[in-house]
Amino acid sequence: MLMQQIREIARDRGLKPGKKSKADLIHLIQEAEGNTPCFATATVLECGQEGCLWREDCLAVQRKAHAA
Repeated sequence: MLMQQIREIARDRGLKPGKKSKADLIHLIQEAEGNTPCFATATVLECGQEGCLWREDCLAVQRKAHAA
């Protein structure tokens, strides 16, 4: 997902995106929604949240991390 889209989601939830990184902004949104701020953490390997808005980006970050 593009940063512009993520910033829009944050604003829609009453958050101020500022100049946060992608991961930090997604964590902020997750917390505001009452969810665990788990984007791009090791928990993706055990994640059962198939409908998560961030899932594809999260998995991509983890694949890059494990390829390095």
